[in-house]
Formats: sequence, C-alpha cells, structure tokens
Amino acid sequence: MAQPSLTRSSSVERAANQVVEARRLAARLTRIGLEARRIAASVVQGAHGRRRPGVGESFWQFRPFVPGEAALLVDWRRSAREERLFVREREWEGAQTFWLWADRSSSMEFKSHLSSVAKADRALVLMFAVAEILVRNGERVGLIGATRPSASRSIIERLAEAIVATGAGAHGDIPQNVMLDRRSEAVLIGDFLAPESEIALAIEPMARLGARGHLIMVADPAEEVFPYTGQAMLSEDERNMRLRVGDAAAFGQRYRERLETHRAAIADMCRRLNWTFGLHRTDRAATEVLISLAGRIAKASREGPLVSGLIGAL
Repeated sequence: MAQPSLTRSSSVERAANQVVEARRLAARLTRIGLEARRIAASVVQGAHGRRRPGVGESFWQFRPFVPGEAALLVDWRRSAREERLFVREREWEGAQTFWLWADRSSSMEFKSHLSSVAKADRALVLMFAVAEILVRNGERVGLIGATRPSASRSIIERLAEAIVATGAGAHGDIPQNVMLDRRSEAVLIGDFLAPESEIALAIEPMARLGARGHLIMVADPAEEVFPYTGQAMLSEDERNMRLRVGDAAAFGQRYRERLETHRAAIADMCRRLNWTFGLHRTDRAATEVLISLAGRIAKASREGPLVSGLIGAL
C-alpha cells in the first residue's frame, strides 16, 4: 500500500518544481521584456509609424483637391465649410501578420566567458523588441504555437505570459507542423544547430504556402572562434552526446570549417525558399540585428506598405 503514497508524493513534488520554475521564468522574462522595450524605443525614436493613405475603411485625413483628379473624390460636405475643395483619404490597412518564435531549447542556455548574455536571453530580447516595433507601426503579431495575432500595445507582456503558460519555444530547434499562409511573415530566432535537413522540413511547408520568413541565427562568440586549447570535453545536452578532444586547438579548425558549411547550407536553403538568413553574435549590440532584419524585410518584400512601417521606424 506504500506505492500509491509514493506516487502522490512524486506528483506533488513535480507540481511544486513546476511552480518554482514558472516563477523563475516569469521573473526572467520581466527583466528581458524591460530590456527589449528599451531597445525598441531606441530604434523607433523619432519615427512617425507606418500610417499612410491607401485602401481601407478608416478615415485618414482631408487634403486639398488637386486639379485633374476625378470629381467623385471630392468630399462635398467638408468642402462646403471653406472656399476650396477637399478629398477624404482613408488609411491603408495591411492584411499581413507577423509570426514570431524564439528557440529556448537547452543549447540556447550556453554563455561563454566571451559574452555577458546567454543565447536564449538574447533571442527573447530580439523577439520582444521586434514585436514591440511591429505593433508600434500598426502590424499584428502572434507567437507561433501560443497566441493569436494581436496589435495590443502590451504585446510584450502578452508574449511573455504565453511563454510561461505554454512553454512556447522551449523544445526543439525549430517550430514543427506550422502552416502559415501567403499573408503571413515569420521571424524565427535560434541557434539553428540542428541538421539542415531537419530545418528544411520545418520551413518548407510554410514557404510552399507563400509565407515569407526570416531566420536569425544567434551565436555565442566562443562558438565562432572556438578559443580552446589542450584537452576538452564537448557536450550536446539535447542529444546527450559527448566528445573528448585531445588537441582542442587542432580540432578548432575542423570545427570552424564544419560550422561554415552548415551555415552556408541554411543560407542556401533560405534563398531557395525566398526566405532570408542573418547571423547575430551575443557580444554585439541587439540594435544591429534589428536594423539588419529591417533591411532584409525590405529586400524580400515587394509590397511597399508592409516594408514602409519597419523601415520608417529605423
């Protein structure tokens, strides 16, 4: 009769551990959210947003009638108040939705002595900052596998709450079984150390449906330069792999060549699917990659209104 008691005790202990972990994550995300909002504010300082005239239902502004325009454009009620003609313009309304995702798997917790921040923290800062910038410019933002698209001014808090509640992005190197349509645009942030074939299997279904996307590979500087010498033990916690290296300096050259080949394969895959690929090191300023992302969105897009908001903010 002791076994059921042990089982209940184990369940209670697991539940208690989950509560503690959730509180730690919530506190961590609060700090990260503040950092993201600060970065986003510095990026969009002095911007006027993406509001612009175009096809839509919402009133935008009155402007003077220009000779040569069709008379049906004149707003006669407004024009009757003064001795000149006015045209009522509507605000452009975009149907595009941005879907965001940040990798929070075990490999993202790596932080070397060459960086002051873990890859996971930087990925979340970037994701929250992108969300803040997009919402400020009138776009809708959703978290893959966790939230519906929203243009809420408290978008960072909404995303953070969803991560705590669902663990979105906590497992796997890439989101799985995601189907986005051609009116969607994805921003995926992670270290993307999984085999290129696995990443392609996750991304290709989105691209086939016409969704555009952008991959941001986050790397610790030690992963770039491999600054180790002598004997070393390399580990891959997600796959429970260990490799003992007798001469780390000599191994480093092979490692850097393999890493370059891996990244080139991912970049080629993105080009083939009409997606973009960018690299960000955690010892660099977060604003750099945000500006770079804006440039890639501009280059990938052929729809001016979609681009103008983010580019205008930068």
